[in-house]
Amino acid sequence: MGVRRFDGFGTTRWGGRVIATIDDALVQALPELPRNEAVAVVDSALNRRLIDVGRLERVRSRLRGRRGAAGVDAWWGLVDGRSESPLETEARLTCVDAGMPPDELQVEINDAAGRFVARGDLGWRLRGGRWLLAEVDGKEIHDAPQALYGDRERQNRLLTTGEVDLLRFIRADFRTTLTSTVGAHLARDRSAARRPVADARINAGKRASSTARRLNDPAVATNGGIGTVPGREACTSNRWGG
Repeated sequence: MGVRRFDGFGTTRWGGRVIATIDDALVQALPELPRNEAVAVVDSALNRRLIDVGRLERVRSRLRGRRGAAGVDAWWGLVDGRSESPLETEARLTCVDAGMPPDELQVEINDAAGRFVARGDLGWRLRGGRWLLAEVDGKEIHDAPQALYGDRERQNRLLTTGEVDLLRFIRADFRTTLTSTVGAHLARDRSAARRPVADARINAGKRASSTARRLNDPAVATNGGIGTVPGREACTSNRWGG
């Protein structure tokens, strides 16, 4: 274990102990942390309202010129205080690195009457105003029997709205199936969005081809521009008896 001493840091008391203020702790810690952990720390500080955006910008200013500050600048734009856990932050960053950043976080889903149903951790917009939601399940919380029951009930309510496609992941999935599953689902949605145009062209071509065959069929006669089939008389009078 390494120990470093920092002078000039502000302190406060918490639980009878003297600790660094959140601002000074971030100035000290962020240059030393890997990207995902650093972003998760700032996300959490914002989400828990331990610091506001103004104070965070002052933290960033204080970091300039310090060892490791260049690395902080590289990920600063990834901070999002809507992430409610380090696990959600890691899942989001995994998707960002794969080129499929979520469109929204903490997506609120309402039923047909406008009543709130539930929120999804990560959300991508699909055609027709629908959402692809990815839920991130932490083992410590979601493995409890009561939590499992609540998750199942919540999932059923979400799917019943008809507005949601729902995927669920644990941390072990982040480096294996998270991005491939989300990517496949988004690709399928894009393909489905293009299909009606292609189908309309195919159907129009089939109709034109069918018409051409009928016009060239010697078994089909014409009488005043009205097609007739042998054995049936052409209708040459007004259908209303004229």
